[in-house]
Amino acid sequence: MMDALEKLLEWGGTKRDIIFLVISGLALVVSGFDLLPLPFDAAWIAIILCGLPIILEAIHGLVTAFDIKADVLVSMALIASVIVGEDFAAGEVAFIMQLGGLLEELTVAKARAGIEKLVHLTPRTARIVSADGREDIVAAEQARVNDLVRVLPGETIPVDGVIVSGKTSVNQALMTGESLPVDKHEGDEVFSGTVNQYGAFDMRALKVGEDSSLQRMIRLVQSADASKAKIVGLADRWATWIVVIALVSAFITWCVTGEILRSVTILVVFCPCALVLATPTAIMAAIGNATHHRFLVREGDALERLARVTRVAFDKTGTLTTGTPAVKEIYTFTDKYNRDTLYALAAAVEQKSEHPLGKALVASYRETLKKNSSSTGLKEVTDFVMTPGKGVAGLVDGHRVRAGNRELMEDLAPGDKGLQLAEQHAGLGHSVIYIAVDDELAGMVALADSLRPDAASTIADLKKVQVEPVLLTGDHENAARTIASQVSIREVHPNCLPEDKLNFIDRSEAEKAPVCMIGDGINDAPALRKARVGIAMGGVGSDIAIDAADIVLVNDDIAMLPHLFALSKRTMRTITANLTFSMVLNFVAIILAMTAVLNPVTGALVHNAGSVFVIVNSIFLLNWKSAVSARVRAA
Repeated sequence: MMDALEKLLEWGGTKRDIIFLVISGLALVVSGFDLLPLPFDAAWIAIILCGLPIILEAIHGLVTAFDIKADVLVSMALIASVIVGEDFAAGEVAFIMQLGGLLEELTVAKARAGIEKLVHLTPRTARIVSADGREDIVAAEQARVNDLVRVLPGETIPVDGVIVSGKTSVNQALMTGESLPVDKHEGDEVFSGTVNQYGAFDMRALKVGEDSSLQRMIRLVQSADASKAKIVGLADRWATWIVVIALVSAFITWCVTGEILRSVTILVVFCPCALVLATPTAIMAAIGNATHHRFLVREGDALERLARVTRVAFDKTGTLTTGTPAVKEIYTFTDKYNRDTLYALAAAVEQKSEHPLGKALVASYRETLKKNSSSTGLKEVTDFVMTPGKGVAGLVDGHRVRAGNRELMEDLAPGDKGLQLAEQHAGLGHSVIYIAVDDELAGMVALADSLRPDAASTIADLKKVQVEPVLLTGDHENAARTIASQVSIREVHPNCLPEDKLNFIDRSEAEKAPVCMIGDGINDAPALRKARVGIAMGGVGSDIAIDAADIVLVNDDIAMLPHLFALSKRTMRTITANLTFSMVLNFVAIILAMTAVLNPVTGALVHNAGSVFVIVNSIFLLNWKSAVSARVRAA
């Protein structure tokens, strides 16, 4: 029998609590209306199932850490009620308290698996080249400093190092969040976990194993999670004062009147049922509102923390921008070809390219054809040649067409006009593809990441709710400041590695300016976990970023972010109103208990009326609309 009881108490968290609450509720109905002829008061079922865990937790907290929380006062009310024979009052108090605890538990997300997903990104093998030129594939952790490592197209770079031979482009989004791949040559550094786009190269290993960049990223996520402060419940913060006031009031009443029943009534009416319900009911209603506006709140106290945020830090790529480069301008350097013809030739030769810039050029051209309702597709390309780290070439309509960077055009002079235009776009953080036709530099195409249409209005609305936007990005300074100027963000931090973003969050916390981090990439995961609140883009965001975040923006509609911030502040006002009402009601009830107007049972009913008010007041949050949400939905 005892073994079965122990297994029942150990079983299943939330499911067990729900079953115990249902049984206790039915037992209180039986007790209150005397429905069954039992040899004991049915309220004892609620006292044991709901009250005993509260008492044990209160004793544990007092003994181990002298931690006075709300459960201490509840335990005193329970024990006092039982001593004077008010079993129904004791069972009712225990039931309400456990109901509040369950509601709070249901708002807390379960443990996440982000760190495990980061571990799965760790390269499994490394291709070691020996002195005699032989290649040996070994486990990545067996690579040693100064080993010569060969990386083939499409492979993940296994260690940190420097290229000694070969040219390529590397997708560094994992480490820096840059929207475009970075061309790499001899002497350039490369990092573990980043992806070699095309072109084989040999590298000299500099940092291996636990010293590699990817392993440092994993440790950053782990440390950020461990150091993230949790909000202490308001009921528990006020519990010490409530316990003192209740005990003093009960003792004085007993001394003055000599009636223990009045003292017990004071403890019952001061039992913080409404106080305990004040926060979780408001949070649950607010989470329902956020869900309606396409936010998935994954941490129960995230909205409480968000209300205290004064800075919101945006990653650039995939957050304020779409994360996909697109053609911005097309220039011709000769009268032989107009803009449209040059565009068609460039798209034709790039259609077989593996480079993201080439793919972006072709996608933009196809979109142009669609908008113009043109039935003409891409021209055919033959004799296609790709030169890693430089560009592509081929025959299009009998013309020899080249598309790539300056190195591909080293035999051709761009002229003053070409150089000036290229410098202007480089200053804006744009990427440039030069186009040569029949060994003549014919023009160039400028590409850049596209700003989200509602980015500027979102930043303006965030400022209206007293939140200062900041741009934290791994992109170069020119690209970062160009985007920041377009959306009116004053504070910009470019060239940020994951460690830099964590340092910014630490500095802001030290300055009493809590940060909300909004990002989408793997490189944002440590900052999302470290920030007071992390919000991930659910559509374009990586699984690891989503797992690291407290809140997920399901459809990537950043226009609703100001509503979320306004909702968090409204939620805290609702919680404050709930707490204030419950405390006022308790003080009124304590006076009535001192004057014997209330007994333990009627006292329990009065303070439960406060619980009903708290629940009803919280429900109004479900359909609350901010000015931003009303305007966006109207549009």
